[in-house]
Amino acid sequence: MRTLLFLFCLVIATGCGASVAGPINPIDRPFTIGVGEATSISGAGLVIEFLGVSGDSRCPADALCIQGGDAIVRIRVAGNGTASYELHTGDASRATVAHGRYLISLVELQPYPFSSTPIEPDDYRATLVVRLQ
Repeated sequence: MRTLLFLFCLVIATGCGASVAGPINPIDRPFTIGVGEATSISGAGLVIEFLGVSGDSRCPADALCIQGGDAIVRIRVAGNGTASYELHTGDASRATVAHGRYLISLVELQPYPFSSTPIEPDDYRATLVVRLQ
């Protein structure tokens, strides 16, 4: 149902020349969005929505860990088809996905965990960048 509503809003926005997806960001420039937010990429015809973080096992900043861990950022991309992707913080080879002729990369995920402070799901903010392949 949420996907259908998202696509309906995208069609309405495209037809009216208005944007319901929030701010418009240029290609090749990092941008930051919060959980549940969406943004348009100017000149690319893409809308990117940050769906959430499905797992965060990153080593807390105030701890010593053998491994750095990983967080999984879930996004949905509309334009040139619609698809959902998972981007990883702990594996550079899985931090970038191809969507049509564009590469979408996870640059950073905030906040960084501390062992004494749990992160609420809606507190995450992802910094992404879109580039032409």
